[in-house]
Amino acid sequence: MYESFYGLTAKPFQLSPDPEFFFGSRGHRRAMAYLEYGLHQAEGFIVVTGEVGAGKTTLVQQLLRRLPVNNVVPVQVVTTQLEAEDLVRIVASSFGLPADAQDKSTLLIRLEQYLRQLHAEGKRALLIVDEAQNLGARAIEELRMLSNFQVGTKAILQSFLLGQPELRDLMQRPEMRQLKQRIIAAYHLGPLDRAETQQYIEHRLAHVGWKNDPAFDTAAFDRIFAVTHGIPRRINSLADRLLLSGFLAERHQLGEQDVAEVADELRLELGPRRGFLRDTAAAPAESERASAEALEDFGDELDAVSTSADLNGSRGGDDRIALPGKGVNGSGRRSEASTGRMADLEHRVEMLESATGMIFGALKKVLRLLRGRASGAEATERDSP
Repeated sequence: MYESFYGLTAKPFQLSPDPEFFFGSRGHRRAMAYLEYGLHQAEGFIVVTGEVGAGKTTLVQQLLRRLPVNNVVPVQVVTTQLEAEDLVRIVASSFGLPADAQDKSTLLIRLEQYLRQLHAEGKRALLIVDEAQNLGARAIEELRMLSNFQVGTKAILQSFLLGQPELRDLMQRPEMRQLKQRIIAAYHLGPLDRAETQQYIEHRLAHVGWKNDPAFDTAAFDRIFAVTHGIPRRINSLADRLLLSGFLAERHQLGEQDVAEVADELRLELGPRRGFLRDTAAAPAESERASAEALEDFGDELDAVSTSADLNGSRGGDDRIALPGKGVNGSGRRSEASTGRMADLEHRVEMLESATGMIFGALKKVLRLLRGRASGAEATERDSP
């Protein structure tokens, strides 16, 4: 939508990982060095952890692009809460082996045969497990057992484990002792710093033909870093919406206030648990605090109000429906706790209504702009000889 307005060839801030946009920050370069070192060792486990959106998947995709296609066979598995047998089945299927209606022992035999065949052909198998913090202890033990496959003294399967910081905690458990002994390198991918945040944004913009339109104030970069804490995925979300907002307002210069307004909108829409935390650059105003908390624990509050109304309104076998504002407790009055919860809930509903209004307002602006441009094009055609 905003690409043509700013003369860009594509959207620069997609949320889905794309190695074409890989940005080699100091942390990402170090993590890449660990991965390449692990590949050179051709055995054991490499563990890379980082916050959600830190760039772990993009990092691995960039690594895969560098691999020699003739002698490395990589597969990537994104895990959820998998049981041990399910993990073995998914690994076998990822390598192209039939896995349906096969018991675990048969799967292991076929998988080992396949890995031995690759080795005989001079190839290596690489298993990449993403979101590994979701694996249970038994599933991780299965990964360790898979690493036992050898030809002579040479391992025929190597594994990369990618996960959120909880994976580091998981590795510290006593039952993980044997797997830890096979970890040859581990690295935690941290956030970008302030300078890298600006470089990251400019790098992605330059990749799609940016010619300093829109221009960003220095203070805008400061606020982006303060709001996103240097997490690439958060930066992408904020920057994408910022460009949309600039397009709607037909602005070619974006400043700190523009960033602050967009950040407030995202807090209202997504809630603080999606990563748009309070701005660390300045103390938040009361309205900002209300915005950041508008969706937090909304369901819990609603449950609390409903439960309170039910308890206060349904005693003594009264089968009337107890609404939150009209609980029947023998005296016709709500409890003070219920009243307080209702006031808070009503305030949050008002905040949500305000957010909805902003969204509809933005959509109306888009519609007006499109209609205006369409009318202009029609007028040009009529005036043409």
